[in-house]
Amino acid sequence: MIEIKKVTTNKKQYLPLLLLADEQEDMIDRYLERGTMYILDDNGVKGVCVVTDEGDGILEIKNIATDSHFHRKGYGRMLIKFIEETYHNQYSILQVGTGDSPLTIPFYEACGFVRSHAVKDFFVKNYDHAIYECGIQLKDMIYLQKNLV
Repeated sequence: MIEIKKVTTNKKQYLPLLLLADEQEDMIDRYLERGTMYILDDNGVKGVCVVTDEGDGILEIKNIATDSHFHRKGYGRMLIKFIEETYHNQYSILQVGTGDSPLTIPFYEACGFVRSHAVKDFFVKNYDHAIYECGIQLKDMIYLQKNLV
């Protein structure tokens, strides 16, 4: 049976999963303790999600990752649906920031998110190494949003 559980202590035990979505540990440290963390358990932990209150009615997905052995099984969508249902009417907007990648942008768009804005050179300025996805260097942070009310 699939279960999504809130994690309140020892969040770093899930660091290998968190690093799949945000590959620099000190960047994860910026939001991990102030965020609310959930794990998706389906005969073992398959996914993780961290959300933060960004003020002004905005809830942000700071990290969402599925174990690479279990991609394309709907776990990421289940986590997003859980977040939407859990925080419906508590926040007006659910947002996520990601690199301009052909892997992540279409996933979020398929989950109902629409592009909102970008932060130029976010990955270049905030990470100590170049980050590549699908052979493309990630530079700008692309924000996508969807309404929760």
